[in-house]
Amino acid sequence: MARYIGPNCRLCRREGTKLFLKGERCYSDKCAIERKRGVPGQASVKRRTKLSDYGLQLREKQKLKRIYSVLEKQFRKFFDKAHRTKGKTGEILVQNLELRLDTLIKKLGFASSQTQARQLVRHNHVLVNNKKCNIPSAILKVGDKVSLKQPSRELAPVLASLEVAKRDGHGVPSWLKFEPQEFLGEIIATPNREEIHIPVKEQLVVELYSK
Repeated sequence: MARYIGPNCRLCRREGTKLFLKGERCYSDKCAIERKRGVPGQASVKRRTKLSDYGLQLREKQKLKRIYSVLEKQFRKFFDKAHRTKGKTGEILVQNLELRLDTLIKKLGFASSQTQARQLVRHNHVLVNNKKCNIPSAILKVGDKVSLKQPSRELAPVLASLEVAKRDGHGVPSWLKFEPQEFLGEIIATPNREEIHIPVKEQLVVELYSK
């Protein structure tokens, strides 16, 4: 499956905002947004040029794709599914991305980044309702339970991620129930847009695809 393998910090600089793609590093003074200014490859440019309406819509789409580590073809499928569902297309799109298995692994603190969460899923460390699931893009629903296999609970990256989340106060969202002793999380509600803290105006994405 195709995936982005370039430097993640470059993506944040391109969008001009933190997308929190590298876990703990994003919260430190090593963050590229803090150390470098301007668009990658344009070292001499001090200011960003004013974007057209299309440019603004495109940038919002790119931010959303990059936050959830989704490439264009798969992202379009998510949008089409949201568009066919009754309700606000933009809000449903963001909700579905939040309910992806790899996103849930990150939200529960088992991984410090979306890339690390995807790796845990693909390498068969994750159980959904006590059954193996290695599909990062699987969309879960209310009542589904996510856990780690017994041997996987001792993985150094998992323990380090949980420790960082506990230390820095990155709590589990209110729509998730987490049992740390069991390494178990359960979806107890569909997240509202207000509970999804991402720097994206999803309505601009809807406008882009509606042209």
